[in-house]
Order: sequence, then C-alpha cells, then structure tokens
Amino acid sequence: MARMGGQRRLKALNTPAFWPILRKKYKWSVKPRPGPHSSHTGLPLLIIVRNVLGLADTSREARKIISEGHIEVDGKIRKDYKYPVGFMDVIRIVDTDESYRLIPYPVKFFALQPISKEESKYKLSFIRNKATVKGGHIQLNLHDGRNLVVKVQDPRNPVEDVFKTLGTLKISLPEQEILSYYPFEVNSIAIVIGGRNVGRVGRIVEYKRGMRLYRGVVTIEDVHGRKFQTSMDHIFVVGKENPEISLPEDAWK
Repeated sequence: MARMGGQRRLKALNTPAFWPILRKKYKWSVKPRPGPHSSHTGLPLLIIVRNVLGLADTSREARKIISEGHIEVDGKIRKDYKYPVGFMDVIRIVDTDESYRLIPYPVKFFALQPISKEESKYKLSFIRNKATVKGGHIQLNLHDGRNLVVKVQDPRNPVEDVFKTLGTLKISLPEQEILSYYPFEVNSIAIVIGGRNVGRVGRIVEYKRGMRLYRGVVTIEDVHGRKFQTSMDHIFVVGKENPEISLPEDAWK
C-alpha cells in the first residue's frame, strides 16, 4: 500500500523549488495529474486554492471547494484538484467573480496577477511547433497543450498561415478562437519564463538562433534601458506595442 500511495502522491522534498509548500512540515504533497503543464512549469490546482489564494486551510477543504465547482481555469470549471495550472492560465473564483492570471515573477518564479473581467476572457499561448494535417490545413501546437487548426483554402498556397513557431496567439476563453497574433521578432515585447531573469519584461532588440530552434540567445531591453540576455527557450512574447496582459507595476512601468 505504501508503494501505491507513493505513486499517487509526491514527496514534499521532491517538489519543484517554486512550489509554495512547507516541505519540512509535511512529508507528502499532491502529485499533479498529467495535463497541459508539467510539474516543472505548473502547480496542482489544490496548491493554488490552498497555498496561493488562501481559500482553504487544509487539503480537505481545498478539495471540497474544487469538487463543488467553485474554481474555473481558462473559462472552464475544473473539479480535479490535481489539475495542473501553468503560465498564462486564467483562474476565476466563481463565487466572488475574481480573476487572476498565473505569470512569471522574479525570484519566486510565478505570481497570481489580479486581472479585470474583460481581461479574463482571453489568454496568451505561444506556438511550440506546427504541422500540416489532413487536407493541407495547419495545426498549431501551443505551450499549454492546445492544438488549434488553421483552415487553408489552397494547400499549395496557404496564405492563411501567417503563424510562426515562437510567436504568440491571443485566444478567447473558453471558445478558443484566435483574436490576435504577435510574432517573435525584434521590437516585440516579451517576458522571461525561466532562468535567473525569470519575470523580467522588455523589448527584444536582437536574437541569434542556434543550431536548434530553442537554443538561440535573445537580447532584451527593459523600460529602464537595461539590457540583458537569456536563452530563446525562456522567451514568451506578450505584445507588440504594449503588453497584452496585466503585469506588476515594477515589471513594465
């Protein structure tokens, strides 16, 4: 039985460093279910409800809140307390109509940013890769596990396919319709989602691609004129002229 329990749960000491849990107080932590985000880039919904939002004092209370349908993620009620929540996901507390977006944040790795009701109706997802599917249509595979198909009239001349890998889509929730597209290019605004510069925001001023797609180096300039570099796989484009999402004041202004 102990072995089976170990499969269902995760030792607290083995959880990612950014999980806000008391590792020395508790031996076990909830193990996220396989889903749109891995345990290295997301949090189980139970931890969001109990440890981040503070809506519950215990796991039992958090599980009850979730199972009763009080929490939405990306416009859908989620009743699985193990459901993994990751960057750019929109969390809404149904009872109070309060909404938050999970964003990268310096040092802590993540933060829940309060957002307006209007902003809760969309999210940003970057394009990990793309493929041609049956009929010559284009399938966009996004960072949060979504797969969107772009219909083309003529597969030999797919003028509808303006999307490139590492670019970002603005998607309506929960309909999943593409509202806007922000390419990965010089002058685009990006946020860093990993490494020592996590959470920093700035404008892309230069990038050099490596031998592989995500192995390049990107130079970013923040609003104070300070330049820094990070790996291409740590970049998430969030807008063209201005960020399309709410950010902490110290991140952009």
